[in-house]
Amino acid sequence: MAGSGAVSAPEFPAGLAWLNTGRPLNLHELRGKVVLLDFWTYCCINCMHVIPDLKRLEAEFADELVVIGVHSAKFTAEQQTENIRQAILRYGIEHAVVNDRDMEVWDLYGVRAWPTAVLIDPAGKIAAPPRSGEGVYDAYAGAIRDLVAQFDARGLMDRKRLRLVGEEQAPPATGLSFPGKVLADEASGRLFVADSNHNRILVVALSDGSLLDTIGGGAEGLVDGPFEQAAFRHPQGMALDGDRLYIADTENHVIRLADLRERTVTTIAGTGEQGHYLDGSAPGRTTALTSPWDLVLHDGGLYIAMAGAHQIWRLAPPRAVLEAHAGSGREARWDGSLLGAALAQPSGITTDGRRLYFADSEVSAIRSADLDGAKRVDTIAGGDLFDFGDVDAVGLQARFQHPLGIAYHEGALYVADTYNNKIKRIAIDERRSETFLGTGEAGLRDGAEAAFDEPGGVSIAGGKLYVADTGNHAVRVADLASRRVGTLQIKGLQAPAAPAPRRTGPEAVELPAQAVRAGQVELVIEVDLPAGQKLTPDAPSSVSLETTDESVLAGVPAKPVTLGDVRLSLSLRARAGHTELTADFAVYHCESDDAGLCYISGGRVRIPIEVRDGAESDHVIIQFATNAP
Repeated sequence: MAGSGAVSAPEFPAGLAWLNTGRPLNLHELRGKVVLLDFWTYCCINCMHVIPDLKRLEAEFADELVVIGVHSAKFTAEQQTENIRQAILRYGIEHAVVNDRDMEVWDLYGVRAWPTAVLIDPAGKIAAPPRSGEGVYDAYAGAIRDLVAQFDARGLMDRKRLRLVGEEQAPPATGLSFPGKVLADEASGRLFVADSNHNRILVVALSDGSLLDTIGGGAEGLVDGPFEQAAFRHPQGMALDGDRLYIADTENHVIRLADLRERTVTTIAGTGEQGHYLDGSAPGRTTALTSPWDLVLHDGGLYIAMAGAHQIWRLAPPRAVLEAHAGSGREARWDGSLLGAALAQPSGITTDGRRLYFADSEVSAIRSADLDGAKRVDTIAGGDLFDFGDVDAVGLQARFQHPLGIAYHEGALYVADTYNNKIKRIAIDERRSETFLGTGEAGLRDGAEAAFDEPGGVSIAGGKLYVADTGNHAVRVADLASRRVGTLQIKGLQAPAAPAPRRTGPEAVELPAQAVRAGQVELVIEVDLPAGQKLTPDAPSSVSLETTDESVLAGVPAKPVTLGDVRLSLSLRARAGHTELTADFAVYHCESDDAGLCYISGGRVRIPIEVRDGAESDHVIIQFATNAP
């Protein structure tokens, strides 16, 4: 496969946004290195499957290989550089990534599908034609080895490590990291949270948000045993049967069972290796699964949204026999008989007892699979592989954008319309879709005009809708009647210190310029809370301060400052000149009589400051008004 090619690899166009590097890269500076381009898009399950192979190649050829991820977006939301940055953090990607939002690099290399890899030799020539699909390690390890040997013999290998500046994110103050799914159980009064990037499941009291238990020690791995020692790898959906919690351990490609009484975890299906589609039935404990994403129980069977196989499987405890329930394994939106239909990355699943309903994310559609009766797969609402958007309508005229979560309740489906940053409601009989929650703006805002950030899971109990707000590292709670949204603060969960949450919504609030005299000045920070609310002690609020000229305003703290009260005073030193002070707020507040359901208010405030002789004031005042009701 490998060899010195005759065609020079096209250079990256100027002006593209680069991530995980600190600066743009070009192929000329990478002469002497083997370069592997990975064309991907962060929604794509097959692209996710390639990441472990890339990590393995990077480790094996650490001095000779440079991997560059070319992110050529499928969905509109995926074009945004900040969203790609969050995906890099979520997936633990350490190589350079370029945002090919307009498919320029894609077209230069003649790419036609996700994922596709292109190998470039140390002379900057294309060493092999573009190759689409998974199995990147097996396809390229030998070729890279051959190229290294060839160019070593000619003295043309460069083994100097490429210095990159990776993306970083301080631990979110909520104590969660990219939570993927939630499961609310009214009968037991418990909420289960898949704290996916912390590799654990949290058990929380519905009544007051208290942390009852933690399943998993937090380490990434596949380890059974007591809760404290058990290890997961980015778990997602869950299903509850009494005190038996079934868990889709997505990136381990297994199903786990947590005994909530004995506090132990066991693996009941899957081998830990990635498998393929299922034809017929197979023993659960020796059959490889492929990215199980969500679960639902019905009539003694555990139904699995097997995202990586584009199928729905059924696991029958206690014999642990797996069988294909719906989907041929082909990725498409074809309705028809259960096993003749084609699905596309089912990622959320629920039931009304007669049918399974699932969020088929890659076709941005909501579909159903019969449990009895006609034995068919049908599309309830949505489009096809490239039919997506944000349209409230009936049936096939409705549009979603990569929905990941779904919950049935009283004749309706509640859908986490992930890339639209909304929760949609579908009346099943009419097949009518409407926006239920969310403005579509990505951000953190509670109340009647709530904002979400790529919500991934939904569940309903006690008249409330619980949302795994993945991009905001939070669990949001909405009253089904009033449609008002709050944020659940999990009491007893360790919340690491963090800067203000990222905001992709409103611009900074510009306050009027303030003039102060030189010398010691007092910086007064005031937070305006709604009547009857208080700061939440379990999730400390903070403000991050930055000035454009430290010589004018010195003593501004370099790290976030905790807000213990609604008023904070800091002493600074001022000298003549002009500067601008920016304050990023992360304020956690709740009703004084209900600490379980709280709000998050984030915002940025800027104040131009002039320090001059003759100014009367010796203090600067920053006022921040929370945006929850």
